[in-house]
Amino acid sequence: MDVRLVQLLGSFIAARSEYVLARLEFATLHADRPAPPTIDRLPDASERTLRERWPFAASDLAAARLYLAERPRARDETAPQRAARERLERIVRELDGYARAILWVQTVEEREGSGGESEGSP
Repeated sequence: MDVRLVQLLGSFIAARSEYVLARLEFATLHADRPAPPTIDRLPDASERTLRERWPFAASDLAAARLYLAERPRARDETAPQRAARERLERIVRELDGYARAILWVQTVEEREGSGGESEGSP
């Protein structure tokens, strides 16, 4: 497994832990709204995790992005509520960055694994 994928998965796992806390804080301070969705916990930064669990975590992340997009900031949010929302949004953006990088590295690995041949190559 590419070392970049191991590092990216490790970073995603760490950021996901931050998301759990931010999600709890947001839900506590916005008790009148449904809680943000959970994001699947990846057990480790391994090829097996990438193959078996990554699709679920990526889908959960998409649900978290949609949750935030469908619930814009309310004008009457208090300062702590705004801070909790900003923290949650920041962490979701961070997770999204890791997810995009993981997809990119996977795509590069697949191309290299197929010999990198293009159409018309011998």
